[in-house]
Amino acid sequence: MTEPVFLFDPKTDNVPVNGDGLNAGWTITLPAAVKRHALGSMRLAEGDRLTLSDGCGLAVHATVSDVQAGLVSVDSVGRTPQPVTRLALIQALAKNGHDETAIDMATQIGVDEVIPWQANRSIAKWKAGRTDRKWMQVLEAATEQSRRVWTPQLGECVSSKQVTAICRRACVHGDLVIVLHQDATATWSSVEESIATMVDRCLADGKPRTVSVVVGPEGGIAEEEVDMFVQAGAASVVLGENILRASCAGPVALSLLARALGRFR
Repeated sequence: MTEPVFLFDPKTDNVPVNGDGLNAGWTITLPAAVKRHALGSMRLAEGDRLTLSDGCGLAVHATVSDVQAGLVSVDSVGRTPQPVTRLALIQALAKNGHDETAIDMATQIGVDEVIPWQANRSIAKWKAGRTDRKWMQVLEAATEQSRRVWTPQLGECVSSKQVTAICRRACVHGDLVIVLHQDATATWSSVEESIATMVDRCLADGKPRTVSVVVGPEGGIAEEEVDMFVQAGAASVVLGENILRASCAGPVALSLLARALGRFR
């Protein structure tokens, strides 16, 4: 059975990592929040295994040795590298929590970066210090639930003009930006051809590349935004015959991309 994963913050939690080192055979005390979750809510018992992670690839595999004291014995320590080809979701703000549902599902699927987007038709508004904290909580909870050791990076909220700049940079660096649009003429098969070419390039030169998926709000992406993104080098693609909600479109596209990249086996 896959071990449950619990995130900790190296800056605030007393877990000896990085410069202090951490070795198999050590006994460490679980951070208070992890102890409440693992031993209180999940009721892990002595002898049960778990994984501690900093959300940046660290995996500390440990066994519960003392429930009362919140102690675990370290079995092994390792790091999981990031994939060479990364997945990013540029998610428009959407009302009724549809955007949060989207990033939750995207994290479970394996997205590596999430960028909030204040689209022209977004009804919801980004509130610095509040929305970003809520989105980060969603990403961290989904990271633990899906038992990942990499928490998706949360970018700053961007405007449509800044998304256009992302599209331009992608062309320069050999990345791909895919805009999901119901009136596009290009189909998903054309995306898979581009993905195959990108994978070949990554294998040849080892250079990290990113595939970004742009998803609009409830009312869809405005035509002027689509035109801006396409002129900057993005590919506008229709995702099947059905119109998907803002909470569903990104995760569906990311699932197809993960399959094309060989992440789903």
